[in-house]
Amino acid sequence: MKSYIAALVVFFIIWCYIGKAAKGDRLGASFIFGDSIVDAGNNNYLPSLSKANIPPNGIDFKASGGNPTGRFTNGRTICDIVGEELGQPNYAVPFLAPNSTGKAILYGVNYASGAGGILNASGRIYVNRLGLDIQVDYFNITRKQIDSLLGPSKARDFIMNTSIFSVTIGANDFLNNYLLPVVSIGSRITQSPDAFVNDMITHFSGQLTRLYQLDARKFVIANVGPIGCIPYQKTLYQLNEGECVELPNKLALQYNAKLKDLLTEFNENLPGATFVLANVYDLASDIITNYENYGFTTSSKACCGNGGRYAGIIPCGPTSSMCSDRSSHVFWDPYHPSEATNIIIAKKLLDGDTKIISPMNLRQLRDL
Repeated sequence: MKSYIAALVVFFIIWCYIGKAAKGDRLGASFIFGDSIVDAGNNNYLPSLSKANIPPNGIDFKASGGNPTGRFTNGRTICDIVGEELGQPNYAVPFLAPNSTGKAILYGVNYASGAGGILNASGRIYVNRLGLDIQVDYFNITRKQIDSLLGPSKARDFIMNTSIFSVTIGANDFLNNYLLPVVSIGSRITQSPDAFVNDMITHFSGQLTRLYQLDARKFVIANVGPIGCIPYQKTLYQLNEGECVELPNKLALQYNAKLKDLLTEFNENLPGATFVLANVYDLASDIITNYENYGFTTSSKACCGNGGRYAGIIPCGPTSSMCSDRSSHVFWDPYHPSEATNIIIAKKLLDGDTKIISPMNLRQLRDL
């Protein structure tokens, strides 16, 4: 009798959740793919050199009481903030976490992994990470779990009509693959920048098509930001304030142009799908260039890190120097934005115009 009652309770919870999502009261689920910009802790469960589960990472993350969670920032990621604003009651659970089971996955799952890339070779210097191919494989597992929870028909409707798929990836394919000293020298000799970018786009096209075949319909895809302006690059090349490394930014722009064409093609040719392009490159460039207008005191120096003029060589950890006012820095560490920057970016993606996010913003995508 007790097991029967328990089963009824679980059924009632799931049924109410579906009903509310169908009425547009809240986002059905948020499925997050990408790299360390949006990793919520998957790398905690990998034998990887790319980890953020050490203090002071997470020092401003209220949900953990300021303890590190594996997020590569001092607080919330962009996806955390967007989820809150769109009505998600819980953060998307990391796929590799022990609690990524049962009805928890109906709020969303995070597959992102620090050092992950579009190409499987990207990030190999960090030993272990989840590339996008593996992340999509993992979503296929989640997809079957949702079928079991809701039944195939309701699961398909839930995924197609109420869930948003966000993908933030590509930077590691340049920084930790094509541009990586010594490790990448072979590919840079044999592959021109054009050929490498085309390879990325071809792989990404296949990965997004796989998600579409698994019933994903609402997508938000971030382009690659101005990676030549991060503290690591500026420290490595000993640049002055206001300067950025030219080649990484040039490659990012080259990739971004082809990504825009790819998403336009998908919107025209994949029935029922909406691919929204988040123009992170222009948004982040404006924040970095005009940082004082956004309330920051520096867009060059990392708040937490060590090495060189911009604290841009050694990643954030217990022995790192840390700034006194974390909200005054565009960058948290040598590679990643601070929560203050993430808030600005998230709000622009939620409510911005088509210069930043097109053909619609994230609130409009949710209500589609």
